[in-house]
Amino acid sequence: MAEAPSLPYRTTGSTLLHPLSRLLGIPLDQVNFVACQLFALLAAFWFRIYLSPSHASSVVRHAFATLFGIYFAVFCFGWYSLHIFILVMMSYGIMNLASISNIHSPLMIVTQKITTLAFQVHDGIGRQAEDLTAEQSRLAVKRRPSLLEYLSYLLNFMSIIAGPCSNYKDYIAFIEGRHVHMKLLEVNWKQKGYDRLPDPSPTGAVAYKLCITLVSLLLFLTLTKSFPVTYIIDNQFINKTSFMSRLGYLYVVTQASKPKYYFAWTLADAVNNAAGYGFNGVDERGNFRWDLLSNLNIWNIETATSFKVYLENWNIQTAAWLKRVCYDRAPFHPTALTFILSALWHGIYPGYYFTFLTGILITLAARAIRNNCRHYFLSSEPLKVIYDIITWLVTQLAVCYTVAPFVLLAVEPTIKFYKSMYFHMHILGFLVLLVLPVRRQDHPIKRLQNRVTENSVKNKKEK
Repeated sequence: MAEAPSLPYRTTGSTLLHPLSRLLGIPLDQVNFVACQLFALLAAFWFRIYLSPSHASSVVRHAFATLFGIYFAVFCFGWYSLHIFILVMMSYGIMNLASISNIHSPLMIVTQKITTLAFQVHDGIGRQAEDLTAEQSRLAVKRRPSLLEYLSYLLNFMSIIAGPCSNYKDYIAFIEGRHVHMKLLEVNWKQKGYDRLPDPSPTGAVAYKLCITLVSLLLFLTLTKSFPVTYIIDNQFINKTSFMSRLGYLYVVTQASKPKYYFAWTLADAVNNAAGYGFNGVDERGNFRWDLLSNLNIWNIETATSFKVYLENWNIQTAAWLKRVCYDRAPFHPTALTFILSALWHGIYPGYYFTFLTGILITLAARAIRNNCRHYFLSSEPLKVIYDIITWLVTQLAVCYTVAPFVLLAVEPTIKFYKSMYFHMHILGFLVLLVLPVRRQDHPIKRLQNRVTENSVKNKKEK
């Protein structure tokens, strides 16, 4: 206990804010992170107003975004973060780098961006158009980026600290001032009574997201300390509480751990929006959408009635990255390979692998239940409501069970936790897969092959 006070102040980054860290009793690395993101928010507003495409060239915008991004990385993570810059320079020469082991959050984001761009350049230069899916064709990059464009895409100050990962073509369109215009052209504004294209402002979206970050920060500072996750493997807790009580507490501590992710990802989204990046067109009500780079949908997460829906709304941009670089390209077992890649990307802690390997089982079991049982509950509204309530409860508890090792990290506490839970989700998952028939998924590669075959047959008939 005597050494505990020194732990919060360890960091590889700047110690300038050490007094503030000591005053607040918050680890210095977390203080540095928040300070950088708040400064990035101010810089983003300045960038949008004074370095807009009408006031500055693309070269100036690229250079500013890159230099500030490098500064933020050094401030948060120290000169050690220059390893990221060295790897980026190496990968520019290779341009087909497939994987980098992560060290810190910036390197995890850079890994996503390098692999995203590598595959998109490969799609644009190294593959035939007929061999691409519709999305791959839309995102394909048909010329090799310049060094400045490459560095700006990977190291820009809006996303270097906490992401999110975005597509290269979207980022270049943003820097060149085409980003919003391209999305607006998808709508017929004359039918809506406009004589010219509107000029959507991100101010409202940024203000809304900053409110979410503030609430999330308050919840994190209160709930997380009140409900420590390590209590789920406390001997007294395990021995003196019932299984249902342990299950209930597991749900509570999982909920208590979410606000820090809500805070970090929503603030990162707001930073990008403040710079003018992230416009995603107009919704069905005619409202401007600034969610192109959003990493989560809190309402859909908390009301998810399937494991799939939950994952699709949690860390959205990482899920999109995994889909584009792995799931859509895997020649076999895409679900399993995607979960394994996600574990490798997160790092080397055993808890990550327990989580994602369990995720494979839960995903396949949930898919089997949905495919075989859901249609029986759609005949009437009461049955549908009952189905939704049951699947919501099971989904939330399954997520809690699955992600616990992600927080516990080590093997021994993970096994201890699963023993206290009687491995019930693992057992139920295996039983479901043994009893229910598993419907084969129509994989993107298979659909593409079928399309190519159909086109080939059609061309032969025409000849």
